[in-house]
Amino acid sequence: MLRYTLMRLGIFAGCLLVVWGLVYAGVFPRGFGDSNPLWMLLLSLVLSAPISFVVLRKERDRASVQVSQRVERMKANIEANRSQEDEVAEAAEETPAPAQGQAS
Repeated sequence: MLRYTLMRLGIFAGCLLVVWGLVYAGVFPRGFGDSNPLWMLLLSLVLSAPISFVVLRKERDRASVQVSQRVERMKANIEANRSQEDEVAEAAEETPAPAQGQAS
């Protein structure tokens, strides 16, 4: 999962560098007033999303398998804990309560 995240950030950083170069070369507009950094970030995000969707497909599938395996292990642990609690509750019901002395 960390590998996928780092690869995605790398693609975003590469797009940011390309957009920065194209904005300062005059190919892309500079934005309105002081909005230049925000403009470059948004444009980089829009460009990097479809690139990472296509390029990182195998890595995303691999991360998905890891996450689903982790979820299945957590479900199994929860079910094991639940069955242990049920066994303890049933054992407590089967054990008779100690007799209490009666006051005279």
